[in-house]
Amino acid sequence: MPSRTASCSCGQLRIEVRGEPLGVGVCHCLACQRRTGSVFAALAAFAAPYEVTGTATEYVRTGDQGARFRFRFCPVCGTNLFHTEEGYEGSSVAVAVGAFADPSFPPPEDSVYDCRRHSWVQLPPGIRTYDKDPA
Repeated sequence: MPSRTASCSCGQLRIEVRGEPLGVGVCHCLACQRRTGSVFAALAAFAAPYEVTGTATEYVRTGDQGARFRFRFCPVCGTNLFHTEEGYEGSSVAVAVGAFADPSFPPPEDSVYDCRRHSWVQLPPGIRTYDKDPA
């Protein structure tokens, strides 16, 4: 089974995932915009198991529908690398697509919180859009 490694900017924090992504998406919610410093977050979900190397600092945020997400970032360079949903840590992980540093990474299939998407952001053809979170 193929593996991929995503890393923070300084290399101190890494996550290795196996297999193909369960899904790739972008989120335009205001919390993701603030968290990433960009106009959206690009994330890829992977099934467990995954292996983390290095030390992470954590931040827990409650989503609009009450789910709690535990974000992990590097305490040295500040890169927001991955997150899990509380109660599902053992089943999947969401990793920042840019942290793979792989321009051939699969494109997003879904776009959530389209109601917050900046008007100048163009999405790939055929992407499914949701006004908010469909979960």
